[in-house]
Amino acid sequence: MNSRIRFQFLAGLGVFAAALAAAVQAQAHAHLIASAPAKDTTVASPTLLTLHFSEKLEAKFSGLQLDKSDGTQVPVTTAVPKDDPTTMVARVAGRLPPGVYTVKWHNVSADTHRMEGSYSFTVR
Repeated sequence: MNSRIRFQFLAGLGVFAAALAAAVQAQAHAHLIASAPAKDTTVASPTLLTLHFSEKLEAKFSGLQLDKSDGTQVPVTTAVPKDDPTTMVARVAGRLPPGVYTVKWHNVSADTHRMEGSYSFTVR
């Protein structure tokens, strides 16, 4: 194999290895895969918010806040159950009046990657 072909082969192999490593690393993050209430739904006032993630969470470094449409924060108590470390639950303090609410979550997965995101739902 001449040196130019060898160089092209090794360069291509390096690009492939880097892409594979990036794909594996991206999968290590705890992505939100489901929630209740779900994104963009209209529901009766929930007493519990449940978020399911793709990886185990570090409870000490994971949480959420619930905001009204005017930016006011609604009191919630957040936990990651020991028997289901891929789930985050938040108990809502009291009944939510009708309106749009935003869930802002953050987590750290067992491999120390930090993620955050948000979604909204409406209370009828």
